[in-house]
Amino acid sequence: MASAATVDEYIAGFPPEVAERLQRIRTLIVDAVAAESGSAPEEKVRYGIAAVMLGGRYALHFAGWKKHIGLYPVPVLTAALEDEIAPYRSEKDSVVFPHSREVPYDLIGRVAREIAAQRGPAKD
Repeated sequence: MASAATVDEYIAGFPPEVAERLQRIRTLIVDAVAAESGSAPEEKVRYGIAAVMLGGRYALHFAGWKKHIGLYPVPVLTAALEDEIAPYRSEKDSVVFPHSREVPYDLIGRVAREIAAQRGPAKD
């Protein structure tokens, strides 16, 4: 796939079923970051994959691959959420969702909200 200039182009470069999954994950991340920041987040392609930004820094990257969709970087989360995400961890700060299984969208949304809260502006 040629290098995409926008997140829309990035997602459009995948087969329809993968593009649909990526779009749903994108919406979850964007909504989580918007709720944390109070405004629509910037989206860009970084390192050849999609990224949603928070306060000028990345909040979360997401990427489509031949066999899975990945989220990066995913820090250590609260204990209960970490227990749920553990089966999807592929490395210390990466999680993968195989195309061969249902995507746990609710879990991804909760992870995105926690990451946005961790990386968001300090609260008074």
